[in-house]
Amino acid sequence: MEAIEQARQQYYLDDAPTLSDAQYDTYYAELLALEGAYPLLVTSDSPTQTVGGARSEMFEPVAHLERMLSLDDVFDEAEFDAWVARVVKELGEFPTMIAEPKVDGLAVDLVYAEGTLRTCATRGDGRVGEDVTFNTSYIDSIPRTLAQPIPLLEVRGEIYFNLRQFNDLNDEVMAAGRSPFANPRNAAAGTLRQRIDRRQVELREVRAAAGAAPSARQQARIERLLAEQARATGALARLHFVSHGLGAHEGLTVATLSEAFDLLDGLGLPVSSEAAVVTSPEQVRAYIDDLGQRRRSLPHEIDGVVVKVDQIALQRRFGATSRTPRWAVAYKYPPEVVRTRLRSIEVNVGRTGRVTPFAIMEPVRVAGSTVTMATLHNPGEVARKGVLIGDTVLLRKAGDVIPEVIGPVVEARDGSERPFQMPTLCPVCRTPLGPEREGDADIRCPNARGCPAQVRERLHHVGTRAAMDIEGLGEKAAQALLDCALVTNEGDLFGVTEDDLLRCPFFTRAGRAGTAPQLTANAVALLAQLTQARTRPLSRVLVALSIRHVGPTAATALARAFGSLTAVRAATHAELAAVDGVGEVIAEAIVEWFAEPWRAAIAQRWLDCGVTAQEEQADAGLSQHLAGLTFVLTGTLPGFTRESAAEAVTARGGKVTGSVSKRTNWVVAGDNPGSKYDRAVALGVPVLDAAGFRALLAPDPTPPPAALPG
Repeated sequence: MEAIEQARQQYYLDDAPTLSDAQYDTYYAELLALEGAYPLLVTSDSPTQTVGGARSEMFEPVAHLERMLSLDDVFDEAEFDAWVARVVKELGEFPTMIAEPKVDGLAVDLVYAEGTLRTCATRGDGRVGEDVTFNTSYIDSIPRTLAQPIPLLEVRGEIYFNLRQFNDLNDEVMAAGRSPFANPRNAAAGTLRQRIDRRQVELREVRAAAGAAPSARQQARIERLLAEQARATGALARLHFVSHGLGAHEGLTVATLSEAFDLLDGLGLPVSSEAAVVTSPEQVRAYIDDLGQRRRSLPHEIDGVVVKVDQIALQRRFGATSRTPRWAVAYKYPPEVVRTRLRSIEVNVGRTGRVTPFAIMEPVRVAGSTVTMATLHNPGEVARKGVLIGDTVLLRKAGDVIPEVIGPVVEARDGSERPFQMPTLCPVCRTPLGPEREGDADIRCPNARGCPAQVRERLHHVGTRAAMDIEGLGEKAAQALLDCALVTNEGDLFGVTEDDLLRCPFFTRAGRAGTAPQLTANAVALLAQLTQARTRPLSRVLVALSIRHVGPTAATALARAFGSLTAVRAATHAELAAVDGVGEVIAEAIVEWFAEPWRAAIAQRWLDCGVTAQEEQADAGLSQHLAGLTFVLTGTLPGFTRESAAEAVTARGGKVTGSVSKRTNWVVAGDNPGSKYDRAVALGVPVLDAAGFRALLAPDPTPPPAALPG
C-alpha cells in the first residue's frame, strides 16, 4: 500500500512517476486480491477506497459541484465480460452504452455559469481540486463563453497533448538536459500546473523596481522571466481539451450521455469524434479491437477504451462506490511505455547500406511481448536523445511497430554510464562508413555490391510479402544460399535449381540407408515458390529490386505508367518524375540504380531466368469502377491471397486500408473474419463474401452484389 501511495504522489502531484503504469496496475491488483481475501484489512484510506490524487498547496482549492470519480480498470476480455455480467444481472439485459477512447491526459472539471467559464479545476481527491482557470486562457479548445447562456453546466473532460506536440515538447526537454516525460498525461499535467500568474506578478515587480533604466543585472532577470513566460505560455497553447461527461447542470434536460455529447458539441465544447453508441457486448469488443489497431494513427495517445451506460437515469440507478462509478469501466490496452536498462548499443547494416544503431536492453514486457532490442534510428538520434550505455531508459512500443527508446531517466544515473561511439568502419566488411551526401543524418556502408550484410538483407527482402512473396526464402535460407555459394547476390536467385539445393546441407535431409540425400519439404516449397514468383506483376518486381525509396505505392504507380521493367529502365528522369506518386527524389534513385552496371545486371539476370516483370493490368484496360471506394479485407478469401485481393482492388482504382471506420465502403469477409466483421456490422458497413467480391470486381456490376446480413 505504501508503494501505491508513493506512486500516486509522484504521478498526481509531482508529475514525475518512477513506477511504470504496468507496475502500478500489478501492485493495485495484488492489493485488491489481498483485501478480497481479508476484508477486515480494508480501511477507509486504502487506495482501493479513494480517488487517486490530492490537491497540492500551489493552487487555490475548488470544490467540485458533483464528485469527480476514477474508473475501474479491466485488462482482458474475461474481466470485461465479468463487468458486463454484473450490469446485465442488475438490469436483466444489456443496456445501450457509449464507447470512447481513453485519452491519455489530465482530467479536469469545467464550470460554466450563464454560459461563461467560471472555474477549471483538476480532479484532486475527487471532491476538491486545484484551480487552474488562469492557465486555461491559453488553451484555444476551452471556450470562455458557450454558444448558449446555460444557467449552470459542469463539464468533465481531459486536457492532453497531440502526439506531434508531445514529441516536440520532449525534444525541448531533452535538449535542456532533463528527463523526457514518460507519457502525454505527465506532460499535460506538468504544463497545466504552472504558476504563470506568479511569474507575471514577479515580472511586473522587477520592471517597476528597474524603472526606465534597468541595470544589467535587472535586465538579465527581466529577459530570463520573459523567456520562461514565453516557454510556459507556448507549451500551454499546444494543449487540447475534449469533453467526456457531465456533472451538475441546470437549464437543460438530457436523457442519455450521447445526447449530452451532441449538446456539448453544439455549445462549442469539443467531444471525441471516435465516440460510438453500442448495443451489444460484441459491438463493444469490435470497437475495442478496432481502436486498438488504429490507436497509433490517432492524433493523440490513448491507453484504452471507456465504456459507459448511456442512459443517465440508469447511471443514477447503478450509483458508485467510494471511488468509482458502477456504470462505467475502462478497458486498458497493454502498456506501451515502460522502463528498462540499456545494456549496450550495437549497429546493424541494412539492405540499402544504412548502418543503424540499436539498443540491447534488459528484457522487459511491453505491449504484450517481451522486448530486448529497440531502434535508435541513427547517430544523430542517439545524441539528440542523450542516452548513455547503462542508462535506465523509457521504452515505447505501439502495436507492431519496432520498439523505440524515448530517452533516458536522467535522475537514475549513478555515474557508471558511458557514451556510445559510432563505428567508423562497417562491422561486417570493414569499409569506411559515412553519410552518402553532405548533411545526411544516416551513416551508410558504401560497399553495396560486396558487403555480405547488404547482400544477405537484399536477398531476404526479395522473398518478403511486399516484394515477390517467396515463402521459403527466410533469413536462414538466404544465408544458406550465400554460404553454399549457390548465389553471389539476388540476381542469381531465379537460376537456382534442384541440383543446386542438393549440394547445400541446409536444404537436404538424409535419405534412407544407401540412398542419396533428399530435399527437405521447405526446399521443395522454395523451388515451387520461385516458379510462381517468376510471374509476379511488375510492381512487386520493382519493390524486390531494393531501389532506394521505391516502396509498394511508388512501384504500383510506376508499373501502371510503364507496364514493363524494360520500359522503366529506359525511362528518362523527367518521364519518371512526371508519374503521379513518384516525383524527383524517387526518379533520381531509379536512374542512379540502373546506371550501376552490376545492379542493371541483376534486373537483366531475372529477365533471362524467366521473370516476366510485366504489369498485367497495365495493358488489360481494366475498368476503374472502384475509384474512390475504400475496402477492408478480413479472413481467408477462397481463391485469393490477401495480397492478390488487395491488388485486384487497387488495379480497379480502389483503396485498401487496415481498419474499419464509417468511411469504409465495403468490408470483404472470408472465413474466420474476426473483429473487423463485427466492427463493420456495428457501424452498418456493407459486407461481402468471396462471391460478392468477385462480382464487384467485374466492370459495371449490375445489380451491385448484395451485402451479407449483419
